[in-house]
Amino acid sequence: MPANFDINALDRAFLEDPFPTYRALRENDPVHLNADGSYFLTRYADLELCYKHPAMSSDKKVDFKPNLGDGPLYLHHTTSLVFNDDPYHARVRKLLAAAFTPRKLRELEPVIQRTIDTLLDRLEKQGSFDLIDDFALVLPTEIIANMLGVHEEKRSLLRDYSVKILAALDPRISQQTLDEGNAAVEEFGAYLEELIAERRQNPDAGGQGEVLAALIFGEVDGERLSLVELVQNCIFLLNAGHETTANLTANGICLLMDYPDQRQRLLDDPGLIDTCIDEILRFDSPVQLGNRKLTDEVEVGGVSMPRGTYLHLAIGGANRDPATFADPETFDIGRTPNRHFAFAGGKHICLGASLSKIEGRIAIGEFIRRFPDIHENGPRQRLLRARFRGYEHVPVTV
Repeated sequence: MPANFDINALDRAFLEDPFPTYRALRENDPVHLNADGSYFLTRYADLELCYKHPAMSSDKKVDFKPNLGDGPLYLHHTTSLVFNDDPYHARVRKLLAAAFTPRKLRELEPVIQRTIDTLLDRLEKQGSFDLIDDFALVLPTEIIANMLGVHEEKRSLLRDYSVKILAALDPRISQQTLDEGNAAVEEFGAYLEELIAERRQNPDAGGQGEVLAALIFGEVDGERLSLVELVQNCIFLLNAGHETTANLTANGICLLMDYPDQRQRLLDDPGLIDTCIDEILRFDSPVQLGNRKLTDEVEVGGVSMPRGTYLHLAIGGANRDPATFADPETFDIGRTPNRHFAFAGGKHICLGASLSKIEGRIAIGEFIRRFPDIHENGPRQRLLRARFRGYEHVPVTV
């Protein structure tokens, strides 16, 4: 199987469950050469090198052009924080960090708790509901909407924007996916320009936890974000903190349904919630694939690669590497240490990692405490994407 694997020709079986493929590649062909000349890496040590090596570039201005063309999606993904190198990356990261200071996180925690309590009260009355639409997606939507000052009537659109924009990051996309993603960037971007203009006029009008004013007026070495940078990085904040946090919550609750012994362990000892969140992130990471491009010749996993080589980083494969994790196929909510790569690593480590963990800790911990006997009342539906792993629907009864 490893010899026939091609990142550009993934089948439904892989999208449903990539872990057997990761394992086969890791054991037999850990530095796998794809038909297009790129490499697919599945070992922890190789990803660690990629996250730290100075010749590993995140800039995608060349590599995104064939899939995305010159439209709004291309502008967005090549302007946002994650797909750029220093000095742009360092400058924008410092400016966006205003959204994730300890003070801002302290402001957001009671907002998160109130949102969760209200949601759980509603779900308890319903008895049966969809774990995705009725719970996992609601929390990050509210939090990101609060952070950006999104009006109430627009909040229901955020998931659709995020899904369509992120879908364009898979290795191969259809024309429909491209068209929908471009339209989402254009529509959401136009709305954000209106919000930014509002906040410029009324800097103190934001609610609890809002960070839009800090992003607009924040400075690093006398520089502020331009309007284009502001808009595209606000879209990035939605994408980075919405879909992935929803997937963390849903993936975690589904794992605790699949492993009732671990669910009971958490019920008996709620203090395990922090290690539980890290184990969910390791075992079924919301982000499965990353990428880098070489700016110089580098040896990776014993293979010498020339400048310009494109690397696919299998986060889901590295997170189950037995060279780093004891019994990696075992879901153990008390696992420690747990140096997973769910938030990537090095200078590009996820800016919102602390916020994501806070949301996951409260959402999953409170949900399982309130609904210890949760069970499914219909088949789960996966979101069939390679880069981002989550569910479309999970019908449950509590």
